[in-house]
Amino acid sequence: MNRHGTAGINESRMSKAPVPKQLLHLVFGGELTSLDVVEFRDLHSLDIVGIYPNYASAYRAWRAKAQQTVDNAHMRYFIVHLHRLLDPDANAGRLPALEAKR
Repeated sequence: MNRHGTAGINESRMSKAPVPKQLLHLVFGGELTSLDVVEFRDLHSLDIVGIYPNYASAYRAWRAKAQQTVDNAHMRYFIVHLHRLLDPDANAGRLPALEAKR
C-alpha cells in the first residue's frame, strides 16, 4: 500500500495470481442412426450441454450426461476441443478436435 491507502501499480500486478489459459471444450450429444457411424438421427434434437474452460470440467459434464443415457445404446455424447479448432497452427500434429467417448 502506498501513502494514500491504495495499492501501487507494481503491487497490484504482483499480488494477482496467474490466469490459467482458456482451453475451450464443447460437450454435446444426440441419438445416432447406427452404432457404426457418427450420424445423428435428428439434428434438431441435439443436446448442447455447454462450453467449458478446460478438459477436466468438460469431462465431468460429459460423464454426467453419458451416465444419464446409459440405457440407450444409440445415445452418444462427445467432447470437442474447441481450442484446437480456434488455433489450428498451435495444435499441428495433435489428436483430432472431436473426441468420441464411449
